[in-house]
Amino acid sequence: MTEDPRTTLTRLRSSIDNIDAALVYLLAERFKATKQVGHLKAEHGMPPSDPAREEQQVARLRSLAEQADLDPAFAEKWFNFVVAEVIRHHEGLRDGNGAAAV
Repeated sequence: MTEDPRTTLTRLRSSIDNIDAALVYLLAERFKATKQVGHLKAEHGMPPSDPAREEQQVARLRSLAEQADLDPAFAEKWFNFVVAEVIRHHEGLRDGNGAAAV
């Protein structure tokens, strides 16, 4: 006997909701770590961005995405979006305007 489509939909949506919640908490942990990096960079006069590291991370994440059967271009777009926000916060710390609330 097969499951009713509405029951299946509810079950799948519940799984998606749980994954979304996990992603939010993982992003929060990531930003806690990058905030510490931003403070360290600001205290020691280091630049807010590190293009060489970002390039390495893009290559690493694209490879991981391929292994996970996720579109590597999407993984790169996600990473670039997150890094842009991190850099904005690092610039705020550097400039002393407290923009590093994340």
